[in-house]
Amino acid sequence: MVVQAQMRRLGLWVVVWILAVPQVGWSAEVYVAVASNFLNPLKEIATGYKQDTGNRLILISGSTGKLYAQARHGAPFDVLLAADSKRPALLEQEGVGVVGTRFTYAVGALILWSLDPGRVKGGDSLAQMNKEKLAIANPKTAPYGRAAQQTLEGLSLWKKMQPFVVRGENIAQTLQFVATGNATLGFIAKSQLKDPRFKLKGSSWEVPIDQHDPIFQQAILLKPGFSNDSAKQFLQYLQGPVAKKIIQNYGYRFLED
Repeated sequence: MVVQAQMRRLGLWVVVWILAVPQVGWSAEVYVAVASNFLNPLKEIATGYKQDTGNRLILISGSTGKLYAQARHGAPFDVLLAADSKRPALLEQEGVGVVGTRFTYAVGALILWSLDPGRVKGGDSLAQMNKEKLAIANPKTAPYGRAAQQTLEGLSLWKKMQPFVVRGENIAQTLQFVATGNATLGFIAKSQLKDPRFKLKGSSWEVPIDQHDPIFQQAILLKPGFSNDSAKQFLQYLQGPVAKKIIQNYGYRFLED
C-alpha cells in the first residue's frame, strides 16, 4: 500500500493496530496518530466506530512531540489525537492541520503511582526518596512529562530529583518502568490507572490540577485527511455519546465539566 510504503520511508514506529473484524464489502481506512496515553481508549472507540460505520481506524501511537514532528515532515496521517493543545495549534499555523477542525476531546489528569501499596501518600512521598528511581515521560516530547516537571518544580523538587529520574520516551514506557520495578515511583496518566487492561494496584496520588498546566488533549484533521470523508466522520464520532462514554470511563474529563 502506498501509505504504508511512505511510512516505512519516513522511519516511523508504527503500532499500527488494525481492528480485527472480518471485512464485508468496501470499507474506508483512517490513519490516526494518537498519543500513547489515549491508545487503549481509542481501541475501544475504534471498535464502536467500525460497528457503526463499517470503516476502520489504523492507529499509530507515540509521544505527542514525535507524532507532531512526523506529521510536519510528511507522515501520511489523516488525524492527530495529541496529548496537548500546543502541537495541534502549531500544525494549524504551519499549514499541516486543517483550520477550523481542532477541538479538545479530553482533559487529562496526572497521577503519581507506585506498586507498593503504602508508598505514595501525597506529594510528600517524593521528598522521602533516597536511592529509589522516579519515572517520568520525556518533558520535551510528552505533555504528561511536562506536567510532571511542572509539578516537581512547584514542589521545589525538580533539581533535587535529577539523580533519581529516569525518562520514558512516552507515557507508556514510563508506566512500564514502574510496573516492572525499574522505578519505585512514576508520574503516569490517570487513564492508565483506570485502564481495565492493566488492573493496576499499589498506591497513588492524583496531582491537583493547579500544580501544572491543564492537559487539554486536542484533535485535528491533517491535510492528508482533508479529502477523506471517513476521517471527518471519525472526528464527529469522537465527539458523540459512544466515544465520550468510553473517554469518561478512563478517567478523563471534558471542558464542560
